[in-house]
Amino acid sequence: MLKVEAIPPDIGHYMAGFVDGEGSFNVSFRPRSDYAFPWKTSLCFNISQRDPVILSLFKKHLECGTMRQRRDGVWYYEVNNLNPILENVIPFFERFRFLSAKKKRDFAKFKAMAKLMSQGRHLTREGVEEILAIRRDMNDRTERRYSDEMILARFENPQRLYAEPRRTGMRQSELHGNVQSAAEMTAPARDDADEQQRERS
Repeated sequence: MLKVEAIPPDIGHYMAGFVDGEGSFNVSFRPRSDYAFPWKTSLCFNISQRDPVILSLFKKHLECGTMRQRRDGVWYYEVNNLNPILENVIPFFERFRFLSAKKKRDFAKFKAMAKLMSQGRHLTREGVEEILAIRRDMNDRTERRYSDEMILARFENPQRLYAEPRRTGMRQSELHGNVQSAAEMTAPARDDADEQQRERS
């Protein structure tokens, strides 16, 4: 678990201020065709920048997450494993708080979803419905890849999702700089080995 009290206040407040303007708290749903439960639900904290130096600061002081570079040269840092989110990311931003009302709102909802997932609620239909209700007011500008209706319909008919017209192009990202979380940039179905590697990152 992160020793958040050991982080120098000037560094902590700088990081929080940077995230206030450039960071994003997201929840994503990825269809699972080879599991009894139709969706994999993932939380993701991420930031995008062309300069990786600032992102390296987050990786160093949060002691978790990964950095990746897109083909267009933009870097992004993300944490999408539940345990580091609960033990590192959330405690950090509980100490170093945001100023903007929107980021305060999104972080509060992110924490509420993390609590539900820590209780295993995301593995039930009722829990997914709770998460969908929480996410409705998050990331105002985002066009979601899977609507609430598409997600819930797949509990009734697992093939319903793939009957929808295929979308082309990238959706508007939940991040500044049009960077998506890796969870939503992946293909719908992945094998177990790839999924396990993803969970370890």
